[in-house]
Amino acid sequence: MKSSTISILVTILLSLAVAVSDYFLKHASEQQSPFLNRHFLVGLLITTAVTFGWVFVMPHLKLAYIGVIYSLTVVLALCLVGAVFFGEHLKTSKWVGVGLAIATMLLLYQRMA
Repeated sequence: MKSSTISILVTILLSLAVAVSDYFLKHASEQQSPFLNRHFLVGLLITTAVTFGWVFVMPHLKLAYIGVIYSLTVVLALCLVGAVFFGEHLKTSKWVGVGLAIATMLLLYQRMA
C-alpha cells in the first residue's frame, strides 16, 4: 500500500476518533456538571490522543488534504452519530449534501493517487 494511502486511512481513523470524542462530549454537556463526569474525561482523553496522532500524519500529507479529509469525515460521522444515537433526523436536502460530501472525498482521493 502506498504511503499516501496509509496516511489517508490514518487521517480518516483519527477523524472518526474525533467523532467518538464528540459523542462523549455531547453526553457530558447534558449532565448537571459537564466537566466533572466520566463522559467528559473520556472525550478529553480521546481528543488528546488524536492530537498526538496528527503530529505523525502531517509530514505525509498536505495540510489542505488533511483539512478536507478531516472535515468531510467528521461531518459524515457526526451525521451518523446524531441519527443513530441522538435520534436526530436529516431532511432530503441534507442527505443530498451528505452524498456530495462523499463524492468530494472520492474525487479528492483520485486527485491524490
